Amino acid sequence: MDNTKLELSQKLYIETYGCQMNVADSEVVASVMKDNGYIVTEDINEADIILVNTCSIRENAEQRVWGRLDVFKQIKKKKPELTVGVIGCMAERLKEKLIEEKKIVDLVVGPDAYRSLPELLETVESGQKAINVILSKEETYADISPVRLDKNGISAFISIMRGCNNMCSYCIVPYVRGGERSRNPESIIVEAEDLYKKGYKEITLLGQNVDSYNWESEDKNKTVMFAQLLEMVAKISPTLRIRFSTSHPKDMSDEVLYTMAMYSNICNHVHLPAQSGSTEVLEKMKRGYSREWYIDRINAIKKILPNCAVSTDIMTGFSGETEENHKDTLSLMSLVNYDYAFMFKYSERPKTYAARHLKDDVAEEIKSRRLSEIIELQGSLSEKSKKADLGKVFEVLVEGISKKSKDQLFGRNSQNKVVVFPKQDYKIGDYVFVEVTDCTSATLIGKAID
Repeated sequence: MDNTKLELSQKLYIETYGCQMNVADSEVVASVMKDNGYIVTEDINEADIILVNTCSIRENAEQRVWGRLDVFKQIKKKKPELTVGVIGCMAERLKEKLIEEKKIVDLVVGPDAYRSLPELLETVESGQKAINVILSKEETYADISPVRLDKNGISAFISIMRGCNNMCSYCIVPYVRGGERSRNPESIIVEAEDLYKKGYKEITLLGQNVDSYNWESEDKNKTVMFAQLLEMVAKISPTLRIRFSTSHPKDMSDEVLYTMAMYSNICNHVHLPAQSGSTEVLEKMKRGYSREWYIDRINAIKKILPNCAVSTDIMTGFSGETEENHKDTLSLMSLVNYDYAFMFKYSERPKTYAARHLKDDVAEEIKSRRLSEIIELQGSLSEKSKKADLGKVFEVLVEGISKKSKDQLFGRNSQNKVVVFPKQDYKIGDYVFVEVTDCTSATLIGKAID
């Protein structure tokens, strides 16, 4: 980067959509750009460069980005020198189409090419469009210290791996993020220790499938699996909370659960996406496990971690899903008693196995009706989960002031449930013991106790 660019101190605005991995990636992008003389701004109106970090997991996620690009177009009319870039999964999937269809897009960069952003921006400044969507078999950004974009300075994400090897038939992730790569554990520990020294109280280890984390040294003499990594991070300090996401049922091991049980600072929450309660549908989805296997993993969680909360992802309306298959999903939900769930209708993603080989043959009105039934059932399960906590005392990490009242604080307990309680003299970042006295379907309400 030349001195002229440094003197100009161009301002960068980043907008992020999609999963926690994208949030972590935006922090990597901010670091790369900051090291090359750019200043990150939270005000879109003062930006010289707008980067939108995108998600392709569902059609709705992409539609939101197309809508935002229309907004950026209006901004660029008033500020012609503005650079607009699309980065992330949508950039990887659509490539040149983004530039061709949205004339305002100057830059398209895939998830493995963020190091090249400064050079690509120089290309844009010379009057050309710039694209780099090359996927890597090695890139983990292990040596980059992310610029934290969070507001509270309490919770942070650490990406421990990139890509995915699972090739679920409906999923576009392997096509836009490439194959699985595990990051050097030493670099993860250094990043976690640095966050702890800076006052962060909670770290979430991220991967498309954290359970398959498997780092091997170059000389093949040392291997670190996820359970070992989890323990290494937990040992940094008993006052540093550890979470992780996302687990895959086919790889969720007892070793990970026993490690969680050994360390009180590893949170009692497992997000275990089921997607469907029907073995027949799971086979079509190429999930790699059956209903029975999934239930076995749930039983293991409840046996080894009796106080563990379990959340899930549920997809309805996948190719060929029958009413009986749908009932299997509802029965699985009731059997597990999920604390909460992310629920959605299947939307076909281009180039996936399902798009190429399976018909999207469940009518939209049937998908909608089944989704409504799933949401209604989960609502009752979530309410049941919250009511079971009445009278219990939880250690809550304060994350902020309640949206409903400046006299109330909110935080989460180990089970990842939101707890609201009177502010008193407590502040963000404090650990507070709270007795639950009431609840809504989404929130626990309580009072601080000594």
